[in-house]
Amino acid sequence: MNVIANLQEFVGENLTLLAEVKQAWQPTDFLPDFSAADWREQLEAFRSAADELPDDLLVVLVGNTITEEALPNYAVSLARLVNDPSGVGETPWAHWLRGWTAEENRHGDLLNTYLRISGRVDMRSIERTIHNLIRSGFTTGHHDNDYAGLIYTAFQERATRITHANVAKLAECRGDENLSKICRKIAIDETRHEAFYTRVIGEVMKNDPEEGVLAYRSILKGLVSMPGRSMRDDVDPGLFGHYAAITQRTGVYTTLDYAGIIRHLNRVWDIPNLSVSGKAAKAQEYLCKQPERYELLASEIAAMAESRPTTSFSWLHGRKA
Repeated sequence: MNVIANLQEFVGENLTLLAEVKQAWQPTDFLPDFSAADWREQLEAFRSAADELPDDLLVVLVGNTITEEALPNYAVSLARLVNDPSGVGETPWAHWLRGWTAEENRHGDLLNTYLRISGRVDMRSIERTIHNLIRSGFTTGHHDNDYAGLIYTAFQERATRITHANVAKLAECRGDENLSKICRKIAIDETRHEAFYTRVIGEVMKNDPEEGVLAYRSILKGLVSMPGRSMRDDVDPGLFGHYAAITQRTGVYTTLDYAGIIRHLNRVWDIPNLSVSGKAAKAQEYLCKQPERYELLASEIAAMAESRPTTSFSWLHGRKA
């Protein structure tokens, strides 16, 4: 039983998780006003604050930006759920996907512009990486399973929220209040988006627990990699791994965060108490063990990330981080 198609009414009730366009923030709210008489002073102050960011934090920010800029791939991946061949359908699912895409689109726009005017990075290398990532496409590895696709999205929305919120904290510590405000605002969006996908899967777990639990297990069995895992700059063949190691080393996104997300979702979806049998019962047992498993691995993985040598990044004009 696939309950996704029957959740139109439920989705409609949760469209309030989208912001009204008139009240929504826009990228220009956080950037220098180039139409103002003092635009030069605004720009100089903006760039001066960005000068305080260390290269490892810039690497994390660039990787996050590239991931956000690959939005077309994620929208295409979710489009099959909507069943809207016209592209302008009026169903709640169609309204959600278009609204979600519109909100997410601002994230890449704002982060890209921040990096561009900061003057700290090689924008052509970043643009090439974005081009490659979108051209390569995207899959969760479970394109034939709607439940798995939505579980992956719920997980990633929470992971992205954590990542942006932690970059905001680090930027604030370095005195760049502009970047801190930007990342905090994006994290707030991700919180609303996370709530939507988590609620949808909550309904799946109530109405089709056996298949829901099996889909959840299949996602965790494959390890939930960030959606930018296929990024490449045509210079560093290990680019994503080097970026991921720095997110771990800086504390922006760690193994403990990964474990915490699983623990949170297990609790919200009431995984330990679902009434399932057979393969689903074994999957349930597996899921309940995963938070502790990754918590036990956390210190070892952190030590490995800390011990890795610095790497040259084309994004930084070849500087090491």
